[in-house]
Amino acid sequence: MTLEEYRNIAEPGELRLIEAMARRLDGRKFIHVNSTFTGGGVAELLQRMVPLFNSMGIKTEWKVIKGTKPFFEVTKRIHNSLQGQGLMITRRMWETYEAVNERNAQKMDLSADCVFIHDPQPAMLIDRKKEGLWIWRCHIDISAPDRATWYILKKHVENYDAAIFSAAKFAQSLNIPQFMITPSIDPLSEKNRDLTEEEVAEVYERFGIPRDKPLILQVSRFDPFKDPLGVMDAFFLVRKYHDCRLVLAGGTATDDPEGERVLAQVREKAEGCPDIHILLLPPFSDKEINALQRGATIVLQKSTKEGFGLVVAEALWKERPVIAGDVGGIPLQVIDGVTGYLVHSIEGTAFRIRQLLQNPALAEQMGRAGKEHIRRNFLITGHIKHYLSLWIAMENRDSSVIYI
Repeated sequence: MTLEEYRNIAEPGELRLIEAMARRLDGRKFIHVNSTFTGGGVAELLQRMVPLFNSMGIKTEWKVIKGTKPFFEVTKRIHNSLQGQGLMITRRMWETYEAVNERNAQKMDLSADCVFIHDPQPAMLIDRKKEGLWIWRCHIDISAPDRATWYILKKHVENYDAAIFSAAKFAQSLNIPQFMITPSIDPLSEKNRDLTEEEVAEVYERFGIPRDKPLILQVSRFDPFKDPLGVMDAFFLVRKYHDCRLVLAGGTATDDPEGERVLAQVREKAEGCPDIHILLLPPFSDKEINALQRGATIVLQKSTKEGFGLVVAEALWKERPVIAGDVGGIPLQVIDGVTGYLVHSIEGTAFRIRQLLQNPALAEQMGRAGKEHIRRNFLITGHIKHYLSLWIAMENRDSSVIYI
């Protein structure tokens, strides 16, 4: 993977700037740390970004903390509490969290010029910082966190040199610099590359999903905040007026113990309805997700909480109109009435689905607008540009002008 492969996709000026910054950082070491190699947007981003950084001469490593089942149960609880669910985190839970971070800190070599720690799970690694620039990269929506949970985590976050959030409204009162950098998609990855109609048809046939009627699709982890049960309720309302199918496709992540429970609820609710297809996808089902999105009529992302929701950008890149919850970073991607619709309820979701099913020309127009919006704002090249810019800016924070 090299920048050269993006010449005919990204803006030329953006690529020239990346190359100039990479030359300035040539030979420097960059480390990313998160909680899983598979499942979720963070892992997907790092799978594509790390090789690109290395191809530019920046020595980049990706490390994953190792945790126990109780640890991931606690971090999921912290995650949900930070997203406003108001769950109590007991002293013993915090001790579990701290102990696993401490064990990982002792075993990991985190010596580097710049270290990015992703999300709450490994946040306490900062307590073992010895050198370099350390950035806390938060991918979740903490715009209205439980105060008690945030109070404890904040004490550690403020030991970082800076924090990054995916949307301005996620920012908190911190005594360190804060930056907004949106996530991105890689248009050349297996999940986003162009597919032939034969490839799309093969995937649908393999999953046993007929394409004889309009297809409504949601791709996401089976997580309460993705609201798959609400998606099904909206679908049942739409079916009173339109003969269509619903596909709920997703997987589970190693750091998310709730997935199995939500999947069981979804399967129970779908019993007796042959037009609902539930797909539990294994890790690295990128081509399958790509084909499912390209074969869909409308894509949903009815999240009630969302850090950013890369699946929205992926669907828009494939020229599909998206109907999504008006939460988190989704409004940065879905321009209401232009690239899709933002919704706040089950009834509103059903109304917008019906509107697009009744007006295929509008759906097609939104799809075209969506792809261009993603090309200009949410490609991996722009993401890399922002990371390198932040690194250089933080190392030269006393300079009023930085020459690249």
